[in-house]
Amino acid sequence: MKVGLVGFGGSGKTTVFNIMTGQDVPVGYGGELRLGAVTVPDERVDRLSAIFSPRKTTYAEISFCDVPGEHGAQKTGLSPKALQQIRDQEALCLVIRDFESPALAEAPDPLGDLEAFHAECVLADLDIVERRLDRARKERENPLEVAAFEVMAAHLEAERPLRTIPRTELNRDFTRGFGLLTDRPLLVAVNREEDRSAVALPEGLSRRIAELGGAGLALSASVEAEIAALDPEEQAEFLADLGLSESALTRFIRTSYGLLDLISFFTVGEDEVRAWTIRRGTAARGAAGRIHSDLERGFIRAEVIPYEVFMEHGSEQAVKLAGRLQIEGKDYVVADGDIVHVRFNV
Repeated sequence: MKVGLVGFGGSGKTTVFNIMTGQDVPVGYGGELRLGAVTVPDERVDRLSAIFSPRKTTYAEISFCDVPGEHGAQKTGLSPKALQQIRDQEALCLVIRDFESPALAEAPDPLGDLEAFHAECVLADLDIVERRLDRARKERENPLEVAAFEVMAAHLEAERPLRTIPRTELNRDFTRGFGLLTDRPLLVAVNREEDRSAVALPEGLSRRIAELGGAGLALSASVEAEIAALDPEEQAEFLADLGLSESALTRFIRTSYGLLDLISFFTVGEDEVRAWTIRRGTAARGAAGRIHSDLERGFIRAEVIPYEVFMEHGSEQAVKLAGRLQIEGKDYVVADGDIVHVRFNV
């Protein structure tokens, strides 16, 4: 999963990126896009690894991309380069300043920043949608495509994001390849001072984030940077003093998984215990392709053990003897925590 961190100048976006990835990108860096990966903690992987003692244990990962702030502090006019870099992300995290800064004359305005970014994304999407709609109408080849783009155009003209259109009202097969920004999942990270890091977001801001189909969380990038430098035991004490039970990274991962509707399934063995990330509702054949394209192409069947069933019996052999091994075809919908072994032939 690729999450693009975006934000206006002075928002603390790069500091958030450094916290999440453990890197040290200079604040104010305006060069190329920077990448960093974060391991997704999962106690199920820990337990499976303890049982199988594999040569390698691989957790799921989230890739963070620090999108350079070419769009700057003026809050208008996303450049073509910035637009393309943002479109390449699977999800967007907008970092918003909610702290006083001696480097910026303007007072923090979280709601205003959110509205400014939303307006920019709507305009960028509307330009693409209107051009494609005009072309589809002229070609007259696919009335379903015309209908889909008419729905999108009407939504954007009403200044509403595409992510809020229900799946029953829009065939998203027609949106593929266009990199529509307002159809990307949106997480809004409100960056605050230390003494307000555990305070709930204002009702008006929370309501607007929800109206835009996003999710919000509060954090203090400066505090999280201090926490990241501590030992695990000291981290827990520091968080407790702030009235927090989890770090921003943990909350970010959980919120991102919810936004993207992601789940994990596992492959296990002496060589490797590994978590694989897929979208909820993915069929067995598609999940096999996540492991390797050959498995999807030559898919025969999937041998499935739900995680809870495996832990109840303690081994694959015991599961088989209990008659709890599931033999599933290509259309089986993989569930969160399934242990999957793919039989294939190419």
